[in-house]
Amino acid sequence: VQLQASGGGLVQAGGSLRLSCAASEGTFRTYATGWFRQAPGKEREFVAAILRSHGVTRYEESVKGRFTISRDNAKNTMYLQMNSLKPEDTAVYYCAAGRPAHSAYDQTGLYHYWGQGTQVTVSS
Repeated sequence: VQLQASGGGLVQAGGSLRLSCAASEGTFRTYATGWFRQAPGKEREFVAAILRSHGVTRYEESVKGRFTISRDNAKNTMYLQMNSLKPEDTAVYYCAAGRPAHSAYDQTGLYHYWGQGTQVTVSS
């Protein structure tokens, strides 16, 4: 499984960005996929995921209503649309694939494949 994240950048608070994660063929049929982020000095944390069952989505509480995760199976690409960005969203964002139990979709250690990360910086 190969994952490559892109789309990060510098944006003002209140702005939007769309992250993309290009995946190798078959990844979405086999694995749950998600986005995580890591701010300087902090642990990597869950942002959003698409589970294997029927494309069910899950979000970290602070991004609900602002971020949307989606996948285009034909393009083998996952997206994270981020709106109403806040300075506290500043982090390196990673896409990941794995087979967590449905109740453990937010557990970093249960995702075995990771992209290289893309920097998102939100200025105030």
